[in-house]
Amino acid sequence: MDMENATPLGNGFGQLPDPAGSATAVVDARGTVTGWSASAQRLLGYPYEDVVGRPAARLLGWDADAMGDFSAVLEGRSGTTLLRHQDGHHMEAELRAYASLDREGNAQWLIMATPPQQPRLHKGEATTEEAFAQCHLPVMIYDADLRALRGSAGAARELGLTEEQMRGRRVTDILPPHICRTVEEGMRRAFETGEPEEFQVHGRPRRGVDERFWAVSVSPLRNPTGQVRHVQLIALDVTEQHRARERLLLLNDVSTQVGSTLDVTRTAQEMADVAVGRLADFISIDLLDSLFRGVEPMPSAEGSVALRRAAQQSVLPDIPESVIQPGEVDNYPKSSPPARCLATGRPSLHRTLDEAIESWQVSDPERAAKVRAFGMHSIMVIPLRARGITLGVAVLVRHRRPESFDEDDLLLAEEIAARAAVAVDNARRFTRERTTALALQRSLLPQRLAAQEAVEVAYRYIPARSRAGLGGDWFDVIPLSGARVALVVGDVVGHGLRASATMGRLRTAVRTLADVDLPPEELLVHLDDLVTHLRTEEDTAADHDLEIVTDLIATCLYLVYDPVSRRCTAAGAGHPPPAVVTPDCTAEFIDLPVGPPLGVGGLPFEAVEWEVRPGSLLVLYTDGLVEVPEHDLGRGLALLRQRLERPARSLEATCDHLIQTLLPAQPSDDVALLIARTRALDTGQVATWDLPPDPAAVAGARAEVSRRLADWGLHEVAFTAELVVSELVTNAIRYGGPPIQLRLIRDTVLICEVSDGSSTAPHMRRARIFDEGGRGLLLVAQFAERWGTRHLAGGKSIWAEIGIQNERL
Repeated sequence: MDMENATPLGNGFGQLPDPAGSATAVVDARGTVTGWSASAQRLLGYPYEDVVGRPAARLLGWDADAMGDFSAVLEGRSGTTLLRHQDGHHMEAELRAYASLDREGNAQWLIMATPPQQPRLHKGEATTEEAFAQCHLPVMIYDADLRALRGSAGAARELGLTEEQMRGRRVTDILPPHICRTVEEGMRRAFETGEPEEFQVHGRPRRGVDERFWAVSVSPLRNPTGQVRHVQLIALDVTEQHRARERLLLLNDVSTQVGSTLDVTRTAQEMADVAVGRLADFISIDLLDSLFRGVEPMPSAEGSVALRRAAQQSVLPDIPESVIQPGEVDNYPKSSPPARCLATGRPSLHRTLDEAIESWQVSDPERAAKVRAFGMHSIMVIPLRARGITLGVAVLVRHRRPESFDEDDLLLAEEIAARAAVAVDNARRFTRERTTALALQRSLLPQRLAAQEAVEVAYRYIPARSRAGLGGDWFDVIPLSGARVALVVGDVVGHGLRASATMGRLRTAVRTLADVDLPPEELLVHLDDLVTHLRTEEDTAADHDLEIVTDLIATCLYLVYDPVSRRCTAAGAGHPPPAVVTPDCTAEFIDLPVGPPLGVGGLPFEAVEWEVRPGSLLVLYTDGLVEVPEHDLGRGLALLRQRLERPARSLEATCDHLIQTLLPAQPSDDVALLIARTRALDTGQVATWDLPPDPAAVAGARAEVSRRLADWGLHEVAFTAELVVSELVTNAIRYGGPPIQLRLIRDTVLICEVSDGSSTAPHMRRARIFDEGGRGLLLVAQFAERWGTRHLAGGKSIWAEIGIQNERL
């Protein structure tokens, strides 16, 4: 190399280009480095910023003090010399120095160092060229026009082309369009940014092979000047890894999405929805009919079987492949794969040309027509087994996807079916327990409400649809003495059979206590004691190793309405307050004292009394109506008040409106709703007399009763009424104390009431033959339909009811 051929170099040119195979540096006349190439850095280890501006003698390994004029030393210097590496060791290199001038005319030197030539390969050793050509991985080299320059043996094998056939062709000339677009965009980005690109593509690299998944890496290739002149493309076949990942994702989705509800049909449909399109093109799931009723399934015997279609799904709209609809029964011949699968509990994999499938098509022409019409070519029949019992059969079909099912697909389908079968069996067992609990609960709730005229009643009971099962909500309407009526709603905390059974015991206790005619607050005290005793019994009897027993807690609201006084008295035990809707559609909640729930024990209950206008609505409910997942109790009460202020045609319509607007489609808690429209007895239906504590007043009382019954047209019961009144008034005068009052109420029955100031309750006794007294209450019991005693704040009231069903009121 001479000056004429030397590359002109200027002062401060910085990073130098590298002639092929050489490391270059520029040194000025004072021996200071002014230029340093990337190859020089690779050869000696010194980075550019650590070299430029420093003496070159230290880099060359020379003694700078003995050198004198650096230019004179370099003049004509060439040959092999020792150079000092950054780490301190010396290395041989062939050194050449060429004089030149910088832009200002000052002398400078271009120094080129070339490492000694590597020894030639021995005969028979592979070269890098041979290694690339024989590489089993698909490797391609593309130029800036995205045309192939080289291709390895792996690329030729996958593409089905020789390297000569690939050379000069673009990706678009070889691969499908969607793959080409992704690959060429990746190569362009590598050229533009100089950074590697990684992405995945899938498709068929050539005709006649299955679809594959590839992890593609595109790397820029730089020339000695650092420019990207080519790109290298490497494609790794990750089909098996992709399929394994897809199987894991599918199984994970089955675990999280199948069994979201405890409904047999819905669970089967969830399995079909998850697997179709990802494993099969069409899926049908048929189950034993007993599962839909919650009955324990029996092992299937060999022979023709009838299964009910639980679910089906397809990649095609409207599922045209199916021969029946969900809910219908599908009959499978004895020799068909589903019948054998149900009998043996083993899966099977088929092609449509298999003898078993052809035999099935012969015996089922309609299904055979579907197979031909949609080109079904691969079928799997999978049993749904749980606890050793086959619950049904799933049939998976491919007709859009060209690949046939393989053994890996069969194992995957078995795993999916096993998980789905557990969910189906759980749903079946839940259905059985829920049906049992619902039957028990409905048997414990009022079958029909007792006849009474104080209120018009409508009610609803909505069982829960959650995994927890039925709750312990209940309601009741209890006729009381004096034409009064008691309205009751309650809720046992918890779900399941235990809550339902406890609800029945509490409802029976309320009816018993109501017959004693206790005030609402006293009734709740006795009910609280009962719940406390029940909890003690359960704690004693429970096997804590087998069962977790929670505290027995219940809430209750007890309300009494008197149509004569038109007043309500109510007390609550941890229960939401009742709502009152006036005839002008103004709704408000009664401000009841917050009483403790039943079962807490030791705390008092308080009652509230208020007047009610005739035609008003009394609305009693459990918390399931107003406390739902969508909002809290406060919001629920506000919504209930808004709905009640919108008039409806009837009480039944009001109940339906509240249920439809306040509850979700699948309520998580039971709901009991009781609505009563109040009636009032006018003054013409009630007669009252204050009596002196004198036995002579008995005759006058009989006469007053006789005249009033005549006015009411109740002549046929006059004798009975006079007899009952005579005995009750006589008993009050003789054993009670003032004030004494007689009251007649004409309702569905004739009610005779005599009250006095004594709190001592009367009792019947058996009189002997010659006794002059002791027969009064015995006569009352014989002639009246019902009789009893009601304690008042200032004494008691003895009442008797005389039937007038056949009389005109």
